[in-house]
Amino acid sequence: MKVSVIVPLYNKAPYILRALDSALAQTRTPDEVIVVDDGSQDDGPALVAACTDPRIRLIRQANAGPGPARNRGIREAQGEYLAFLDADDEWRPAFLERSLAVLEGEGRGAAAVSSGYFEFPSGHSTEPLWRQRGLNAQTYTLQPDTPAPFVVSLLAYMSPWSTVARAEVVRRWGGFYGRGKCLYGEDSYLWLKVLLNESFRVNLEPLVCYHREASALATPRQGPRPVEPILTDPAELEASCPPELRPLLSQVMALRAMRTACMLGYWGRWREARSLLVRFCPWSALRSPNYWPAWVCSTPLGPPLASAWRQIRGAAAH
Repeated sequence: MKVSVIVPLYNKAPYILRALDSALAQTRTPDEVIVVDDGSQDDGPALVAACTDPRIRLIRQANAGPGPARNRGIREAQGEYLAFLDADDEWRPAFLERSLAVLEGEGRGAAAVSSGYFEFPSGHSTEPLWRQRGLNAQTYTLQPDTPAPFVVSLLAYMSPWSTVARAEVVRRWGGFYGRGKCLYGEDSYLWLKVLLNESFRVNLEPLVCYHREASALATPRQGPRPVEPILTDPAELEASCPPELRPLLSQVMALRAMRTACMLGYWGRWREARSLLVRFCPWSALRSPNYWPAWVCSTPLGPPLASAWRQIRGAAAH
């Protein structure tokens, strides 16, 4: 039962050794740690190359984005299990041991398990948050009557850095989204295919330290984030969906489209917001609490309302 750890690396020199130390210090040690340098322009690759542990392997490639970087690691991995660790995060010592115990025990048969985490810089466990959203420590298999908001919560919980998956399942569903140097949502594309076709285990025990302050999220946004491939390129996702779950998938995509439309309208791109809603949000989505806010954001009223809201927030902050 071999475990391969895959670490995509791009300009994370201040954090990469912390991440690798946490992987090597596991109570169930990994069999290999594959670091894929995705065209870094700092000293991160040199720091990895200087590591003497024989389990660490550095692979270099031209910059292509996090999806292709993880996929390169997947192609090179020899383990039956794949564990994904971002270069600016870290695992607590029992992460691998507890994850494998779940997949070999109460979660036997599940394709993957995602664990809880501490969010830094606060250091607070997010377990109460996820319990409020209805998640429990159990195995989930989607059914036609599964509520779409619950699927959205499951999808949000499945972060690569907190997930251990069976290698055969990840390869079966094509790995992470890797077209067009995607920088947002490449992981959700894979995890949604997994959720639609496999069982998934939730482990709420916090076993990861997620360093929000070390990620791109720490930089204030000057514009909208990219639209995720679930919405821009859904054909492969739709084709992989079992027929009985296609109505559920449509509901999930409508919820994601409404959220994205609000984001686009906030930044003045109401025409793009309108296009998403026309494509993904039928009248049957009318009962969603985000339906009307999304449609308002997809009109010329959206940008001035958003501008007023930003001014109110700015005044409150001062």
